[in-house]
Amino acid sequence: MGRRLRTIVWGGFAVVLIAPAAHAEVGGAERGSEFLLLVQVALLIGIGRGLGEVMQRIGQPSVIGELLAGLLLGPSVFGWIWPSAQAAIFPHAPAQKAMIEGLAQFGILLLLLLTGMEIDLKLVRKVGRPAMTISLFGIAVPFACGFALGEVMPASLLPQPEARLVAALFLGTALSISSVKIVAVVVREMNFMRRNVGQIIVASAIIDDTIGWIIIAMIFSIAAHDTLDLRSIGQAVLGTLLFLALSFTVGRRLVFLLIRLANDHLVSSSPVVTVILLLMSAMALITHLIGVHTVLGAFVTGVLVGESPILTRQIDERLRGLITSLFTPVFFGLAGLETDLTQLRMPELLLFTAGLIVIASFGKFAGALVGGAIGGLDRKESLALASGMNARGSTEVIIASIGLSIGVLSQTMFSMIVIMAILTTLAMPPMLRAALARLPPRQDEKDRLEREEFEDKSFVSNLERLLLAVDDSASARLAAQIAGLLAGPEARPITVLKVNERAHASSSAPTGNSEAAVKDAAKQGASESGTQGALDVMTRARETTLREAVEDEARKGFDLMIVGIEGVLSPGGGFSPAVQELAAGFEGPLALVLAKGGAELPPHDGRILVPVSGRSVARRGAEVAIAIARTNRARLHLLYISTTSGNGASCAGSDGEQQRARQVLADAAIAAEHYRLSATTSARGNTAPDEAILEEAATMNADLVVLGADRLQGETLDFGAIVATVLARSSAPVLLVSAETNQPAKRAAA
Repeated sequence: MGRRLRTIVWGGFAVVLIAPAAHAEVGGAERGSEFLLLVQVALLIGIGRGLGEVMQRIGQPSVIGELLAGLLLGPSVFGWIWPSAQAAIFPHAPAQKAMIEGLAQFGILLLLLLTGMEIDLKLVRKVGRPAMTISLFGIAVPFACGFALGEVMPASLLPQPEARLVAALFLGTALSISSVKIVAVVVREMNFMRRNVGQIIVASAIIDDTIGWIIIAMIFSIAAHDTLDLRSIGQAVLGTLLFLALSFTVGRRLVFLLIRLANDHLVSSSPVVTVILLLMSAMALITHLIGVHTVLGAFVTGVLVGESPILTRQIDERLRGLITSLFTPVFFGLAGLETDLTQLRMPELLLFTAGLIVIASFGKFAGALVGGAIGGLDRKESLALASGMNARGSTEVIIASIGLSIGVLSQTMFSMIVIMAILTTLAMPPMLRAALARLPPRQDEKDRLEREEFEDKSFVSNLERLLLAVDDSASARLAAQIAGLLAGPEARPITVLKVNERAHASSSAPTGNSEAAVKDAAKQGASESGTQGALDVMTRARETTLREAVEDEARKGFDLMIVGIEGVLSPGGGFSPAVQELAAGFEGPLALVLAKGGAELPPHDGRILVPVSGRSVARRGAEVAIAIARTNRARLHLLYISTTSGNGASCAGSDGEQQRARQVLADAAIAAEHYRLSATTSARGNTAPDEAILEEAATMNADLVVLGADRLQGETLDFGAIVATVLARSSAPVLLVSAETNQPAKRAAA
């Protein structure tokens, strides 16, 4: 690390030495110099990212390193050591400043977009009352302190003494808001994101951020009119409320639709990222037109994008890389450049800065403590919350930059706020770590943490999008019901692919039945889990061969294909040509549904048989069965089958095999207990696995058999003799779950 850091530093000094001479050649130009812009960006990125790396290694947020890079390159250090070189590289010429400030201003929008994407509205709804009370008091108390300070601070600190009201409002907001980005990073690094107190801290910071940006939008409207014009303020308030209402109703659906259309139909590189940037720009322009700041539009866009059910992880990774590598170090580095610590050398200004930090911290601690007490938390939990909420970091710097850009904050006041943000953010991680270390989890919290740890590794919990291939058969209806139950708790989007033999047949009968079955089952699953929100079900009619239709859909990104068609098995044994063709077009996990007669989902208190063997694919089958039973409140029966011998005799004759059976059954039973599901268990000895499954299903009169199995290598779809026998002879409906990719079929297609 030391060698790399020295390389960055010496490289930066080399550029510093070269840049003044180069600038001399272009310094007389009226327009800005592209060369200087590249030098500025390279220095801010190189030194900012390098110091950010150092900060992260010592347990601090990387944004602090990026701010320190600006301080080092600005008048506080570099300008004090070598004023002429600093002025040459970062000149005050309006044209040159406009170039990098334009980049930084767009960076603000992208930072707010990323912040919005990190907002978890489900978490806010989950923790409810304590987060709301803590956030409201955590904003109100420091806001009142900051506003009072703004009303009495010396006129010399105000660029426009007649605009003291707006400056006081900006100061109150800067002292009251918390940085959800910084808070979430530290809580996540400490592995406290899932703890009750950790979730309340992050949810409170989310509410803080949301309210804060709405307040900033209002204050910007006041500043734009240079007076306390109640009519203009009323228009801004009503416009903001209308914008938020439309955004979270019509806008939510529109954002989801545009993301899905871009992902599913555009073939250019990164089309979804392009659509998101266009949405951000459009919503920022809308907020500007209604008289509030563009940051609100970018922030709301991020919230809506973060809630999109399609490709959220991939979108986040692509955008985060661009923003954190380029725009974040440039913006925060520029904020550091605007901060001149030499202005604070006067004792009275240093005392005022210290007082600002004390008032900000006192207000946040007092507000969080009062809010925590009202929200039903004890003193230790409230202290931990107050420690976490005191971090300001990136958010305060953005607010201060907006205030500086519109002329309501002076350069000195801006420097004070930046110092306050840096120091409170530096103090937050050790204080929060010390407070959280004194909060051991209670039993109910331990149970929830264990369940969420299981869900992290669960196949079902990590599904994002489902493809349902059906016709108008009984198997299709059962497959649609299963898909709805799997999708309902998380409102996962489902695409229904109609695979009837007539390629251009009307979709009204079979497709309508499938959609209705999906939505009915999804509502049931959502009500059992308390999920809010409508399920996105889209229908596709097949216009090509089965394989081509599946391949065309699969490229859009699906985590599981569920197949329910008539004639799953061929008369001569094995799978039918239609199933073979469908499976050949999909590489990911596959679920085949075979109904018997007019099969429906198991009713409440129905019986689901789950064979388990200890293999990962059998465990995934059990996870699917648990998900169905969880939403349908069916009863699970776990049957251990041995896959190490063909006749199953080892289950009875070997102590080791019996121990393995107990361990596998106990593991599956514990997985069910995470959702308060009781499961009965059994192990049949001296019986072949396929016969054991069939006998157990007949004995318990099973309503559904859920079987996990690997695809065998080869050109045709094959799961082995055990699965073939169960599918052919079972009197109960069978759900076959495969978690393996179909690589041989893919190569054949190529």
